[in-house]
Amino acid sequence: MTTRLAVLGSPIAHSQSPAIHSAAYAALGLDWEYGRFELAADGLASFLAGRDQEWRGFSLTMPLKFEALALAHDVDATARITGAVNTLLFSGAGADRRLHGFNTDVAGLVDSLADAGITMARSVLIVGGGATAGSAIMAAAELGAVGVVVAVRRPESADGLRELARAAGLALRVVALADAVAAASEVELVISTLPGGADAGLRFDTDFMLRTPLYDVAYSPWPSPLGAAWQQTGGRVISGIGMLLHQALVQVRIFVTGDPFAELPNEQAVFAAMSAAVPMASAAHSDPVER
Repeated sequence: MTTRLAVLGSPIAHSQSPAIHSAAYAALGLDWEYGRFELAADGLASFLAGRDQEWRGFSLTMPLKFEALALAHDVDATARITGAVNTLLFSGAGADRRLHGFNTDVAGLVDSLADAGITMARSVLIVGGGATAGSAIMAAAELGAVGVVVAVRRPESADGLRELARAAGLALRVVALADAVAAASEVELVISTLPGGADAGLRFDTDFMLRTPLYDVAYSPWPSPLGAAWQQTGGRVISGIGMLLHQALVQVRIFVTGDPFAELPNEQAVFAAMSAAVPMASAAHSDPVER
């Protein structure tokens, strides 16, 4: 029986997940199929109900991460705290078949930042308020942050992020996107969770961009408008392709072993194969240029 997996979301045509996961399973010697499906949130339940025993699990992107939380029979601690599931794993058969939900975005973001040499930040600005913003708040906590500023379009709708920050032990300040620049003066790291093509019209001070790294979760199109501004100034920009690769590695652990913490056989070689499958991975870091 063929083992099948896929990434689900909308839009999905740009997704690098099929290439990344296929490279991983080839490196592991597994003849597994990994595809993609365009799917809106209101279609997720019926889609999952229609999958037969060939299906092992799914990677999820927007707008499905919140819906998946409600559909999973059980979720890991990170998914429960963030309120978002980006990985679903089937187990059992027939009436005993169950869906297990995980969030691998937090680990992906922390590990990607570590690759870039960023392992500590006492204050962080997060731009955007979607599912990835929740993961960014938890990542900030793991970096030792004591305070986080979140800039969103509608601050009155950020109650979920406030509760998450309290659970993570962080002091959270929520501001409107238009006030992000003024609120950012003392932060040590900026994490943008905006879609790659989105331009929020933010114009940060040159000195601020030179001293403060930007982690831009977007990777397609690259650079994003905010990332391009950082690059033009000569500041340091880190692309979200690293997060994509690291969170995918944890997903592969889940799909292969059922455990996000169980290392794969020859895991370094597997990760190298995954990275080689994405040409843009070499552009994951933009170090400061001579001025």
